[in-house]
Amino acid sequence: MVRLRILEILEEQGHTKYWLYKRMDMMSYRNFKNIIDNETSSIRFELLDRLSRILEVPVGELFIQTEDEEKE
Repeated sequence: MVRLRILEILEEQGHTKYWLYKRMDMMSYRNFKNIIDNETSSIRFELLDRLSRILEVPVGELFIQTEDEEKE
């Protein structure tokens, strides 16, 4: 499974979710929270680009691949 590691990056950089949300300036807080909490099934390229630029990391660093979760 591929997951976003936005929360980890924010922690590494000493920033808060609110700091990032204010800089995104493009969505509802609910949608923002779903994205950073990995509770979304898709994400637009333009959003990935914006996250990458704001966090000053390459797009590839926004992701981590984990073992697939077992389905019940």
